[in-house]
This record gives sequence, C-alpha cells and structure tokens, in this order.
Amino acid sequence: MQQLKTISLRLAPTLVAAVVWSTTVASGFAHGQFSIQAPNTVIDQAGRRIVVQEPFKRVISLYGAHTENLFSIGLFNELIGVSQHDDYPPQARGKPVFSYHDDPEKFLAARPDLVLIRPMIDRGYPQFVAMLEKSGITIVSLQPGTIDEMFTYWEILGILTGKQDRAQGLISRFKKSNAGFKRLTGTRTTSKRVYFEAVHSKMKTFAPDSMAIFALESAGGINIAADASPVRNTNIAYYGKERLLSRASEIDVYLAQYGAMNRPTVALIKQEPGFNIIKAVAMDQIYIIDEKIVSRPTMRLLEGVYTIGKYLYPEKFDDRALKILKSGGDNH
Repeated sequence: MQQLKTISLRLAPTLVAAVVWSTTVASGFAHGQFSIQAPNTVIDQAGRRIVVQEPFKRVISLYGAHTENLFSIGLFNELIGVSQHDDYPPQARGKPVFSYHDDPEKFLAARPDLVLIRPMIDRGYPQFVAMLEKSGITIVSLQPGTIDEMFTYWEILGILTGKQDRAQGLISRFKKSNAGFKRLTGTRTTSKRVYFEAVHSKMKTFAPDSMAIFALESAGGINIAADASPVRNTNIAYYGKERLLSRASEIDVYLAQYGAMNRPTVALIKQEPGFNIIKAVAMDQIYIIDEKIVSRPTMRLLEGVYTIGKYLYPEKFDDRALKILKSGGDNH
C-alpha cells in the first residue's frame, strides 16, 4: 500500500499545492481512489493526505477541465494561470499561460498557492514534480473516471477553494438537468441501439461506466457494447472489428468521439472495409461528437447528453430539452 503523506496547507507565498487529474479519454486513464475524509481533509489519487486550513486564493490550472470547473464554482480573480490550450470559458483566454514543461522557477515567481495538474505529470514528469515538492510545493493528484467520482472531484475543488456551497450547487444542478433529460425519453416506445467509438484505428469503445456511456444512456440510447471489458482499468474498452461486425444489424446509430487521440470523419467510417454491412452506416446514421462534451468531468457533459439526444430522438429533444439544458432541469 502506498504510504500516506500528510500535508498541512497554509497560505504562505512560497507554498504551492497541485491538484492532479486527467480526462485524456481517447488514450484512456486508470481509475483512481480518492476521497474526502473530513470537511477539510482529502486523500488524493497518489495517497497524499491534504488538510486544508484556509481556502486557496492564487490558483494555476494546467488542464482545461480544471479551468472550466474552477470558473463554474466561482473562481475568477483567484485563477492566476491556465494551460496553453484552455479556451473555455472565454475568460480563460485572458489568463497567463503555464506548462509542466516550464522551469519550476516560473511557478515560484507567480506565487500560486494551488496548482492544478493531472496524474500523467506524476508518472511522466517525476523530476518536475520532485522539484516542486522540494521547494515546499504540495502536489495533489485527482482523476475521476465515473460520474460518482466526478461529483467527489467537484466537492474536493470546493473544499480546496472555499467554494463548497458552489460545488454542491453544481452537483445539484447537474443531477436535476440529467433527470429532466431522462423524463423526456421515458415515454419513448423504442430505444436506439448505439455503438460509441472511442479509438477508430484500434476498434475500441468506451468502458460501460465511463462518462461517454453515461451521456449516451442519459440520452436514452442503448450501449450495444455493454459487454466490453475495460483496458487496464481505464475508461477505454477493446471491442474489435469482428465482434463489432457480428452485431452490425443491431446498430441503429454509430457515434464516434473526436479529439486529440481520435480524429474520425463520417467518410472514414463509411470507407472502413466491412462497415457497409452495419445498419447505421447503411442508413447514414453516423455522428461525430466532440470529446470535450462527452468525456470531460464538467457541466458541459450535459451538453453531450443533449447533443446525443438530438441525434437519437430529435422529436423528443426539442425546445423542452434546450430549456432543461439552460435552466438546470426545469422543463415545465
């Protein structure tokens, strides 16, 4: 068992805490164990025990989902830096840019008291992490892989920043909106059967408990690959071409995630040898969807549910669904 490190967080100018987590879903990520032990104490994914004595006030985020979530729980002036490609919400574009490729001195000069990174940096850039730790910087690693973990992640962000009420409000709104979407599809007579592609070149789909499948099922779709086994305890699951084609006649809709590690097009899917026998391909029911709205643990996952719903049941996902998306669940 990994040894727990107890870290007491005080707002000294030279202290930096780093919260790490990732949604590099196209390449997959291992589900981790993290928890809230007390109102001001969390255990991160690397086994570090963090006691938060005061909310952090100078935050650097090195991942787009962190940035998005911090804005969602009300951090504006407190967010003093973001990573290179953070462009949502638009306010993120005006923040100074940082990278784990930078010299640690750049971080020290900025005097953050919380730096948000992802577990990949723990594994891939240990020297960078070690230098931060030797300088008195606290590293916290988090990586939700399921919806329940996402809620815990939001709560932890609230604890770290003193925005517990805002984090709880985020969770409440998400659940309310999702329930509203489910009500829309509850009266349907038939359900669309869907194959959701994660990595086209390797014929991989998503693990049954992944966020992408949550979005699909919340929109009323049936995951045709529910029997897929996750690869190395990640959110990606191997399905294989032969297995996929054996169910060709059952697939009503073919969804494909588009992102950094998977760049499919409708033409590419149509041209794949053997895919012409897939019902959805033959019927032109192929849809490409941005990974940022189906694989990131942010409120935009609701946009993913809405978008998939529009593809599957356009007659159900009408103005009422748009109202649910915008108002937090009310569709009256």
